[in-house]
Amino acid sequence: MKKIAFSGTLDPITNGHLWVIQEARALADEVVVFISENPGKKPQFSAPERKDIIERSVAECGWHNVSVVIVKGDYTARAAKRHGIEYLVRGIRNTSDFDYENLIQQTNVDVLDGAKTIFVMPPRDLGSVSSSFVRALQGPVGWHWTVKKFMPMPAYIAWIKSWLRTDWQKLWEAEIDADDVDSAKLDHWFDYLTGDDAYGAGRRTYHNLDHLVHGLSEISAWASNTGANKSDVAILKKAFWFHDAVYGGEHTGLSNEEQSARLWLEASLGSQHAQEVADLIRVTDHFQSANLSHPLKDGMLGVDLAILGQAADTYDAYATAVRLEYSHVDDATYQAGRARVLSHFEAQAEAGKLFADAWFADLYTSQALVNIRREKALLK
Repeated sequence: MKKIAFSGTLDPITNGHLWVIQEARALADEVVVFISENPGKKPQFSAPERKDIIERSVAECGWHNVSVVIVKGDYTARAAKRHGIEYLVRGIRNTSDFDYENLIQQTNVDVLDGAKTIFVMPPRDLGSVSSSFVRALQGPVGWHWTVKKFMPMPAYIAWIKSWLRTDWQKLWEAEIDADDVDSAKLDHWFDYLTGDDAYGAGRRTYHNLDHLVHGLSEISAWASNTGANKSDVAILKKAFWFHDAVYGGEHTGLSNEEQSARLWLEASLGSQHAQEVADLIRVTDHFQSANLSHPLKDGMLGVDLAILGQAADTYDAYATAVRLEYSHVDDATYQAGRARVLSHFEAQAEAGKLFADAWFADLYTSQALVNIRREKALLK
């Protein structure tokens, strides 16, 4: 078979979709992915954005015989026929899928005189993976680590950046309404913070977009469970957005945290709490933290250290990512330094002082102690 097509909204493309495309590649010399624009749906990503995400996802797989076409104002089966394609391929996950897809297949052939459909069944581990399944996972703390398992990396990055943009825009609503900050400046700083010069940098394996999503999710959960007021939540989120904006790079005589605090102040984003935000960024610097006080200090440190109390697999991935960020350090030096840091955390956890904020202490202390001791044992 020369050509075969796969179609869908693909908002976003998942590993389940990629499996179907791979099956299609085994059936034909060329695969055309049709993105349908359905006026009845409100996708998270525009058709051109989805096209770009799919193209980057298949390129990452090394598939050079897959192209992507946007279908506007027509049925996919009929568009396929116009492209000289006689068959569509669709994934069937269960009997409900079959009943629905079989009805569509009959309509395509008998009513629209369009392409016929070949059905394929995905493996068990992908049987429930769909765009709606992925979207339903969004929200609670750690949601991004879960969805990451079911999406190609280009789709995942696009997804969390979309989530981050929504969080960023909501954060500044009051300032925008009061004309205290320029929307263009906010767009610039969002692009900077999520781009290659900050959290989006490829060299960052831990202090990256994942860390940013995790921290912001923790703040929202903390606020919901402690009844924190909106102003405090906004101050805390602004500080977290900038707290690791500077990480690594050339030595300037200033800590990363101090440089990040100064970057925040230089951004001049119009916040009436600018100095408070800067101080909260500085409390994440252990050299300055003891000398700084702020009502939200314990919350800020709780958010920053929350990774220590995550499930074992998440913590182990964090430990591996930290090692990669220090790949320029030899094993012996790294292990000695890391052991000192972990011993400090362990002593604090044993004393009930790792998390000064009551919410984080109750939630994470026990698991943090288990995780820290496990990593320490592996360093020996």
